[in-house]
Amino acid sequence: MGEITDHPLRYPMANELHARPFPIVNVPCNAAFLAIKRPKDAINRDREADRAHLIALLDRFGASHPPLDATHYYGDLGSHRLKWELHTEFVTYTLFTHGVAQRPFDPVIFDQFPADWLQEAPGVRVSSALIRIIEMPKTQELVQEQLQDCFVAESIAVSYTLDKSAMIAGDFRIDTAGHLRFALFVDPKTGARRVGRIMQRLTEIETYKSMSMIALPLARKLFKQMGEIDVRVSELVGEMAGSSGGEEARLSQLLAVSAELEDLMAKSSFRFGAARAYSAIVSQRISALREERFSGRQTFFEFMMRRYDPAMRTVESCQEQLEQMAARVMRAAQLLRTRVEVARSAQNQDLLESMDKRADLQLRLQRTVEGLSVVAISYYGVNLVSYLGVPLVKALGLGVDKAIFAALVTPVVFFFVWWIVRRIRKAH
Repeated sequence: MGEITDHPLRYPMANELHARPFPIVNVPCNAAFLAIKRPKDAINRDREADRAHLIALLDRFGASHPPLDATHYYGDLGSHRLKWELHTEFVTYTLFTHGVAQRPFDPVIFDQFPADWLQEAPGVRVSSALIRIIEMPKTQELVQEQLQDCFVAESIAVSYTLDKSAMIAGDFRIDTAGHLRFALFVDPKTGARRVGRIMQRLTEIETYKSMSMIALPLARKLFKQMGEIDVRVSELVGEMAGSSGGEEARLSQLLAVSAELEDLMAKSSFRFGAARAYSAIVSQRISALREERFSGRQTFFEFMMRRYDPAMRTVESCQEQLEQMAARVMRAAQLLRTRVEVARSAQNQDLLESMDKRADLQLRLQRTVEGLSVVAISYYGVNLVSYLGVPLVKALGLGVDKAIFAALVTPVVFFFVWWIVRRIRKAH
């Protein structure tokens, strides 16, 4: 078979499907999860800074480095296992320990991340969680006891997942150590790879939930600003309906409001779009868990429906209202611009009519001046002809008086001057 040229992105795109493999998690174990986001409004991460931060951690434990263009890493970190993933807006670290601590959700596992290393992180913490993975207790009563000891009853979500191969639990509350808590009770027959998939879906639900919720404060702030802008727009539109003057001033004000709304849309479009995408991922990850109810407790789906979905609907509503308000202002500005153009057209029409009248008057005046100029030129022409002609006539012996000679040549000179002026006017 002959050689064929591959598309330059064929292998990178194929490898992208395997860029973030699920971890292999043996039961029992504890996991510490950390997600770091760039501060303020930064969108794309500094990959070199993230890689340098990872390598600084690996070097402390003498671990091997990932490839230069790697977006994920999974390897030993001393006596633990580390999974690192680089995303567009955030980077995540997940540390797995062998076995579980005597005390449930003991934050000591986070001590494996050195304090000075955490302080040098290229960003801020957007989420962190402690995950306890143990075999499923033999009775529901034992499960209930552990849940009661570790979670807030009012907000806990519990459910069987993946055909009851495991049970997940969490209350999405931050404990005194600054971490969320998730419990994963695993059926002894469940494989390590499936446990890794369940655990990663839990961390993804939490991370993407936190990333999407960042848009909520922005939406609330914009609602306040839009309320103030709406009052101004309503006043301007009311003035348009009740007045026929000052259109240009109101048009300038509407255009200023439109520019302000466009600026708000430009500053919020990425965050709102990201929130929409992250929200879809959260829904997809919860759906992939295939939840079944446990002992009358609310599922993760129900928890998100009651507490998370309203926040996302607020964000979506804010974006829709911002777009609708911008469209409304543009319609009002277009209407006002039309009124201004109509008024200007009427003014231009009046101006053209006055210019036409002035041109007509000017033409009449010009013709009057031309008539007077013919008389004046003829007068001087007759005098010149008289000065030249009278001596010649006398030299020829013709006894013609000067006055009679002037009277005879006046019609000829007048007609000649009129004819010349007429030709000049036609030529121009």
